[in-house]
Amino acid sequence: MRPVYMDYQATTPVDPSVRAAMAPFLDDSFGNPHSVDHRHGWEAAAAVRKARTQVASLVGADDDEIVFTSGATESCNLALRGVVRAALGGGSTRRRLVTVATEHPAVLSTALDLRQPDIEVVVLPVGCDGLVDLTGFAEVIDQEALIVSVMAANNEVGVVQPLREIATMCRSAGVLLHTDATQAVARAVVSVDGWGVDLLSASSHKAYGPKGVGLLYVRQGTPIEPVVTGGGQEGGLRPGTVPTPLVVGFGAACEILAHEGERERRRLSTLTEDLLTAIRTVCPDMRLFGHPTHRIPGSLCVGFPGIPAADVVQGLAGTLSISTGSACASAVVEPSPVLLALGVDPEVATTGVRFSIGRFTTESDIAVAAAAISAFLGQHYP
Repeated sequence: MRPVYMDYQATTPVDPSVRAAMAPFLDDSFGNPHSVDHRHGWEAAAAVRKARTQVASLVGADDDEIVFTSGATESCNLALRGVVRAALGGGSTRRRLVTVATEHPAVLSTALDLRQPDIEVVVLPVGCDGLVDLTGFAEVIDQEALIVSVMAANNEVGVVQPLREIATMCRSAGVLLHTDATQAVARAVVSVDGWGVDLLSASSHKAYGPKGVGLLYVRQGTPIEPVVTGGGQEGGLRPGTVPTPLVVGFGAACEILAHEGERERRRLSTLTEDLLTAIRTVCPDMRLFGHPTHRIPGSLCVGFPGIPAADVVQGLAGTLSISTGSACASAVVEPSPVLLALGVDPEVATTGVRFSIGRFTTESDIAVAAAAISAFLGQHYP
């Protein structure tokens, strides 16, 4: 039997309905959506328009505010680099980019790469619960700040940040706000107006759609320039032929989330609590990393005292597919930068294991996981 999949924060299975929606555009309806002279192109263009509407509706945007990309990493790069490029070329006096220590490398590495003599990059810390300190934001969001980038929900510990409060500060100072909502799209109510963001990034494959496609929401009027040149597609911001099958799949995935998201979030919340209770029962001394309640459903990052995360992942590999929050290089296991940013002791940080469940996780899967964890820990604790 295949292991029970519990790594939904890494990627999700493609929903069968999504696969069915994509199928025609891998066969007869193969036209280029930018070909305007014949039926094959018209069919593809109509499918892309429908998908854009489906994606826009899920996040509360207008159709023309959605830019299709290859995924969230490209979207984050386009958001930050595009805004900085527009500022430098447009004579703006704002030169500060603000982000957070627990961001995904798609944001954090991009921000640090943009650092130069005339661009200041501020990386703010988080508390031991993973939440940002709003006082720190208040000190750097001013007339010098250009853009703030804060992840909606963390990819390792699942902590949800107070975007509305941050947005209020940004609005008062005329500062743009970007959020990486990759983990939030399938697990939270996403609203660009409710959150008050100007730019939002996400990937299809974290939301039961295909890999290789994502979105960048750009609020109308946001000063941003392309970072790649070409044919001028996607409003000139992302040149290249739009991959119709992938976009159609993304749209179908968003349509499912729009109709079933609330019920699914409730189900996931229950299953997550069941799994956490089961783990605590067999290991009362386990460590739950991140805020206990300000988190997306389906996400648990835990540590078992004295047991390296790599040993847990390997020991459970025959039964469960889970992941470690650590980066392994050669024979050296380094503590997760996210857990270190939470102030976790480096040795304790090496125990961080991520259990993430999703749409196809069942109650019986939780029971299997509980039994496997109990058996594994029984080999390590007297």
